[in-house]
Amino acid sequence: MLALAVVTATLALAPPASATSAAALVPADKPQVLSRWTRIDAAGYAEWADARAHRADWAAYAFDWSTDYCTSSPDNPLGFPFRMACARHDFGYRNHRAAGAFAEAKPRLDEAFHADLRRVCATYAGLQRTSCEATAWTYYQAVRTLGVAPTPVSSPTT
Repeated sequence: MLALAVVTATLALAPPASATSAAALVPADKPQVLSRWTRIDAAGYAEWADARAHRADWAAYAFDWSTDYCTSSPDNPLGFPFRMACARHDFGYRNHRAAGAFAEAKPRLDEAFHADLRRVCATYAGLQRTSCEATAWTYYQAVRTLGVAPTPVSSPTT
């Protein structure tokens, strides 16, 4: 009977399962993964794109994958496919904001965005490439000057 009383008392003192913080369940390496996926180099982009394609594998990390792509600017200006560079930029902004690290990360996130845009432009030649790079520069200057961390949204888009 004493054993039953001890077990009952122990269970009564334990926090309910619902009180367990969701943050405590997120893998401890989340900041490192976020940093790796928002690097400036092409490998950072490739890792992010692969993870985005397999989001379910990263569900425990509770990343915000939502995006409005290039916000109020065209996703494919003059036919240049900037949509996915904008999606990665949104990913970086949203997740660094949630981590409380937006101010420190913003310059690097904006540089990574510009690098992603320039990689798109590298697939063109001649005047098309020049036009693409000028457009990429304009997009970069806009986020560098006006970019703010967006408020998280409730339902992610693809």
